[in-house]
Amino acid sequence: MKNSTVPLRSEVAKSDQWDLSKLFTNDADWNASLKDIAAAKDRVLTYKTAFAAPDTLTAETVLGCLQAVEAASRISEKTSHYAFLMKSVDESDPKNIERVSLAMMADTELSSETSWFIPALLDIPEQTIRGWIDPAGKTGAAFAPYKVFIEKLIRLKAHTLSEKEEKLLSLLAESQDVERRSFSTLTNVDFRFGSIETSDGAKELTQSSYSQFLINPDRNIRKQAYMQFYGTFDTYKNTIASLYTGQVQQNIALARIRGYGSAREQALYPDKVPTEVYDNLISTIRKNLEPLHHFYALMQKSLKLDELRHYDVYVPLVGEVRRHTPYNEAVDMITEALQPLGDEYVTTLRNGLLGGWVDRYENKGKRSGAFSWGGFEGDPYIMVNYKEDVIRDVFTLVHEGGHSMHSWYSVRNNPFLSYNYTIFEAEVASTFNEELLFRSMLKNTSDPKMRAYLLSIRVSDILATLYRQTMFAEYEHITHKLVEEGTPLTIENLRSEYRKLLTAYFGPAMHFEECSDLEGLRIPHFYNSFYVYKYATGISASLALAERVCSGGKTEREDYFKFLTSGGSRYPIESLRIAGVDMASPEPVEAACKHFAHLVSELEKALAAL
Repeated sequence: MKNSTVPLRSEVAKSDQWDLSKLFTNDADWNASLKDIAAAKDRVLTYKTAFAAPDTLTAETVLGCLQAVEAASRISEKTSHYAFLMKSVDESDPKNIERVSLAMMADTELSSETSWFIPALLDIPEQTIRGWIDPAGKTGAAFAPYKVFIEKLIRLKAHTLSEKEEKLLSLLAESQDVERRSFSTLTNVDFRFGSIETSDGAKELTQSSYSQFLINPDRNIRKQAYMQFYGTFDTYKNTIASLYTGQVQQNIALARIRGYGSAREQALYPDKVPTEVYDNLISTIRKNLEPLHHFYALMQKSLKLDELRHYDVYVPLVGEVRRHTPYNEAVDMITEALQPLGDEYVTTLRNGLLGGWVDRYENKGKRSGAFSWGGFEGDPYIMVNYKEDVIRDVFTLVHEGGHSMHSWYSVRNNPFLSYNYTIFEAEVASTFNEELLFRSMLKNTSDPKMRAYLLSIRVSDILATLYRQTMFAEYEHITHKLVEEGTPLTIENLRSEYRKLLTAYFGPAMHFEECSDLEGLRIPHFYNSFYVYKYATGISASLALAERVCSGGKTEREDYFKFLTSGGSRYPIESLRIAGVDMASPEPVEAACKHFAHLVSELEKALAAL
């Protein structure tokens, strides 16, 4: 974008916007689809009486109900997808806000009014329903689009409650989100962090600007921002501790209601991820903290500090390398980097990046950051705020492109009710692409500063994804286990446990402030419990697969595509094993740690050469 001012949405060229016409071409079509959700819900309800007598149900009746549920779900997904995409690029438009609210209300009503279906389906004798979905049986072909969906439900049967109980829980779903929403409102809206005096005058300290202050080369500014930021959290520490305690208690209560052994077991069970995978991750990282400690010692040396403080660790070791990369040139770089994945993958992604998948640039009212969101219908859309002078934005684009291609292959190889891959798998395809781009850019540069810069951002990214997310995962496990074993959470033991982790992970080079352990109160991911470990396992898998594909041949590439096409047809451990990596063993995490250690060593050499 040439302009220095941020344009209104209406001023953005159509060629720079995503093309949502494959979802809806106008508001009238969307409004009609919203009404169709209610009609589709009513069609599902026509089967409810028949399901009240499971012993007399016929295959034809069950199949008809499944088809009705699928139709209603597809309409709801498409309607909601469009609404959220429109809102994400212009939150200042009241029509977009209203559209999302209407979609959410319709979806909530659909979920509530059809919550009887899964318990009723599971009331059918297992032998009967397995006979219907048997590929060799007379109804096997008709049930084929629903086979995986049904088999996964059968596995969940032991933890599925009665129709009445499931409806009660569905009605409580919104209230169970109170802790997360309250935390977000408190920290993002109500908190006032003050301002920081800089050479350009006073600048407001906010949740968003905090990270920018921490990369400031002026150490006094970093320290002031850090102390003011955590000073605010200190003021409200008891309230936040109460909110987080409520989140933990909700998780444990729901796990016990559904008959799980722990909240962690409940979170991992739907993906069929053994708790040993979680434990292997933590224990393997714990055994490989030395490369991380080496990096922090290198940071202290490079920054020429007598002692490294917590507010120093985000300062770039190599200043931003100036490089102007227009959007189309970024697509060219991505095209070259992803050649190991073959013509179909590269051509499809290139055409998408240039032809309507991507909403490219910032405009007023557009949300920050980036995402890929692919539904069963339409394209696997990507939202970015691309800046031509920020090299990291090229990595963001290839990252989101990895998600989109994962969705593209999943949709084309799976039926609707089993096309969606798990979050456990989601970060593999995206960080795989980042690794290929990094390798390509490193190979193609002869500039020592660019080489050092690329190594520094790659080390930082892997550190943040592999080590830091594991530390968060360990903290979540500790806090939930304390309550499950009868120890109430308090602000004192929350801080104490988090400080132990800070000390272990950051190592002897780091000196902490009294307020440093308050970091454990500010992590929003803790309100989406037992989620962060998937970042660490995802990058471990992607690094192993990238090495396998790049150093292998046709077989290794085909194995990777078996993973991309799996969608939700397999459990994640199985789909990754087919791709060539076994996440049930510690080896991929061990290899990722060794790769990190190698990059730190290369970075040390590159810094010395400058």
